[in-house]
Amino acid sequence: MATSDSTSDDSLYPIAVLIDELKNEDVQLRLNSIKKLSTIALALGVERTRSELIPFLTETIYDEDEVLLALAEQLGTFTTLVGGPDHVHCLLPPLESLATVEETVVRDKAVDSLRAISSQHSPADLEGHFVPLVQRLAAGDWFTSRTSACGLFQRVLSESGAWCQRLIWFAHCLAADLRSHFRTLCQDDTPMVRRAAASKLGEFARVVEVEYLKSDLIPMFVNLAQDEQDSVRLLAVEACVSIASLLQQDDVEQLVMPTLRQSASDISWRVRYMIADKFTELQKAVGPDITKTDLVPAFQSLLKDTEAEVRAAAAHKVRDFCQNLDQVQQETIIMTSVLPYVKDLVADPNQHVKSALASVIMGLSPILGKHNYSIPMASLVLTDGFEMLPDQIMYPYAETYDLQKHVFSRSQLTIEHLLPLFLSQLKDECPEVRLNIISNLDCVNEVIGIQQLSQSLLPAIVELAEDSKWRVRLAIIEYMPLLAGQLGVEFFDEKLNSLCMTWLVDHVYAIREAATLNLKKLVEKFGADWAQNTVIPKVLAMSRDQNYLHRMTCLFCINVLAEVCGTEITVKVMLPTVLSMATDNVANVRFNVAKTLQKIGPVLDQNTIQTLVKPILDNLHVDTDVDVKYFASEAIAGIAGVDSDQTFSA
Repeated sequence: MATSDSTSDDSLYPIAVLIDELKNEDVQLRLNSIKKLSTIALALGVERTRSELIPFLTETIYDEDEVLLALAEQLGTFTTLVGGPDHVHCLLPPLESLATVEETVVRDKAVDSLRAISSQHSPADLEGHFVPLVQRLAAGDWFTSRTSACGLFQRVLSESGAWCQRLIWFAHCLAADLRSHFRTLCQDDTPMVRRAAASKLGEFARVVEVEYLKSDLIPMFVNLAQDEQDSVRLLAVEACVSIASLLQQDDVEQLVMPTLRQSASDISWRVRYMIADKFTELQKAVGPDITKTDLVPAFQSLLKDTEAEVRAAAAHKVRDFCQNLDQVQQETIIMTSVLPYVKDLVADPNQHVKSALASVIMGLSPILGKHNYSIPMASLVLTDGFEMLPDQIMYPYAETYDLQKHVFSRSQLTIEHLLPLFLSQLKDECPEVRLNIISNLDCVNEVIGIQQLSQSLLPAIVELAEDSKWRVRLAIIEYMPLLAGQLGVEFFDEKLNSLCMTWLVDHVYAIREAATLNLKKLVEKFGADWAQNTVIPKVLAMSRDQNYLHRMTCLFCINVLAEVCGTEITVKVMLPTVLSMATDNVANVRFNVAKTLQKIGPVLDQNTIQTLVKPILDNLHVDTDVDVKYFASEAIAGIAGVDSDQTFSA
């Protein structure tokens, strides 16, 4: 009997520990206890977890927000710990309580957990436990419970839609009841509840039959889109995307577009911003015909909005909007309805707008590049043997157009209309604008070739390379291999090579590090012979620089160049310099010599390692500096491993 009592006491110990720690004054202890709930539940077993642990948790929900947040998250994964789907409903009471607390993140996590376990309920449990929970939350006195309820309607409807045929009548009645509750929440006196309802209206629409979508949900959408609070109206825009995608074109025009037009010109810039942000999604939802008649004028309005944030959001969508246009009308709409507004944005007074446009405008090149552009003969003037367009841009390349058909090629269309914009942005005073243009050069290179931009590129690159903000300098370094590949080796050697070498001695370490990796990528593009003749001599010259940081940069460059240059160049050209630096008077340089020898070891042949490298490492191993000795010993061990691998391979 005593043994039995002892066993019983032992089995009670985990729950006792939990209770003690949950009441501890230390929040961290309580939090740790909550995070161990699954372990404690396993120790208790499913029956005691249901009968003791869950009720205890339900009764003690009064803790700090971070503890409650952890609890809400844990309970969403507790199904197996309470005995599986047959008993999952016992998790509803604590989650219901958590869904009513004041802190938003806790409520949201509780709703997430409720949504997760909703699919694990049987039809009977859904009817008997989950649906009443949603109804209680929806009718709660406090707005917190009503906001949480908004996130559960879609789950209940989607689950009830899968019920067997004999329950179809009940499912139909349930759906009507849920739609009624949701309608009430959409008209709630509290803006927070209406916001929650508006944010979930779109997902609710996807699980409602089309007839009820038209009769019930669209009136809710219209009311929310006309709400007195702009925070509610802007959330209705998201619902508009889902609703429009579920309707036929005629219904969209009749039921949705009047409200969407109103939102696009809303008095609140935040609503207009949301329209701009969701514009391409709306475009796909409403289809090409409505896009042409309604969305194109709306897009024009957003591109010239009085608020810079709205213009920037719309500018971000220029490429995607043009890409999604109907192929038959695409070129015409871009040329006549979009490009004139884009040209105005190039000179926008707000740098964020210009930067947003610069990040996407290059993407118009391949879009326009798909089309040939017809121009009336009257618009062509013969001057000194060359054709000129009205804006006086000359085209000396006769093969780019057909004088009989007056049809301009894809490249000429880009050159005429987009190239001036690119050139203007490359000269913009804002570095982010210039950087965004350069980072997307691959788009224009596919259509007109980068040589059209080369003369304007160079000043922009130089200015960015010398920008006072090191992050701007870092960004242009990262794009240099792309530029080099497109501009070609001759242009690079003449105009940009010295710039890349200058970065190696930048006063910011991150720039020097990026510059060394940049050299490796350039060698991968231009080849080892180019490196031997052009880059390596300048790198090796840094080994004699008075600044020890520059001497170390020389070693860092050799670390990455050895791999791409190969054994012969490494041994004959770079290794002698590394070995000569082993006697440098700065310890940091000497131990980096050891690290470099270890790094390039796999590239070296066995004879070189034995006759040249090991003697130097042996000398460094007895250096007076402790760090030099340490890295020398590491290198010796690493070289020994390379030795054995090479011997084995042989």
